[in-house]
Amino acid sequence: MNNIAFVFPGQGAQYVGMGKDFFDNFLSARSIFEEASDKISMDMGELCFEDPKNELIKTENTQPAILTASIAILKVLEEEGIDCDITAGLSLGEYASLVKSNVFSFGDAVELVQKRGRYMQNEVPMGLGAMAAILGLDRKQIGLCIENSKEYGIVEAANYNCPGQTVVSGEIKAVESTVKIAKEIGAKKAVLLPVSAPFHCELLKGAGEKLGKDLEGLNINDPGVPVVTNVNAKILSSKSEVIPSLINQISKSILWEDSVLLMIDRGVNTFIEIGPGRVLTSLIKRTAEAGGNGVNIYNVENMDNFKQLLSVELEV
Repeated sequence: MNNIAFVFPGQGAQYVGMGKDFFDNFLSARSIFEEASDKISMDMGELCFEDPKNELIKTENTQPAILTASIAILKVLEEEGIDCDITAGLSLGEYASLVKSNVFSFGDAVELVQKRGRYMQNEVPMGLGAMAAILGLDRKQIGLCIENSKEYGIVEAANYNCPGQTVVSGEIKAVESTVKIAKEIGAKKAVLLPVSAPFHCELLKGAGEKLGKDLEGLNINDPGVPVVTNVNAKILSSKSEVIPSLINQISKSILWEDSVLLMIDRGVNTFIEIGPGRVLTSLIKRTAEAGGNGVNIYNVENMDNFKQLLSVELEV
């Protein structure tokens, strides 16, 4: 029997046209887009499928758009009888995993992530923060680069994505110094990323505090399906852990590699990435291969790979 994990992508996976196949072919997917449109007073179909005003790039729009596309596809999979034993998501994607687990409703989640995006964007003035991707160094080496750059300001590890792939975040000069040192000690690649804010570092602590006030007003349930949290790569045990976990997630490191390893250790041998892009599919493959683990990985973002998944005999 397969142990199946549903995983959901984060910000950066978006593209114009995401989710349209499902919107056009399934009433359940269309209803998710319509609910999102009502909740945040924005035509979500137009934003995701056409984006005539180039609004999708704005963080406060990107986050609800990716969540909507992901949950629309999820509903179709569930209708087909495809389900999971455990779930997780990368940063923003964790909200989709919490919706899957019935921790809170999709309607509440789409409103919440729009606010989350706005808080994250506005917390640090443009031009003060930066992020960079570093490839080919281990965590100890990354730590050395960061430690030797702190004289220039705040810099922290934002994402541990997979073995040899880390993202750092912080004040511009400190991030630039980290990139420089990483190159000097043998990084295969170290480049600044085209982002609008320094996500997942202490500069965004205030954004987390603002989000916490919104979370306090939500109806939150115990997880119906095990959820692996980003901040500690552990199973969310009760609803009491939800709010502090999501507050900390904004300004703490995303432990995606650790989360994947935890799911594999718990017997997961099939990962299904649900939503736009194939970023997680790539990261999971690298993590599994580095640990000598054989797993099946699928992504579902359009009708072609949806039909491909349906052709596979998944024991659920």
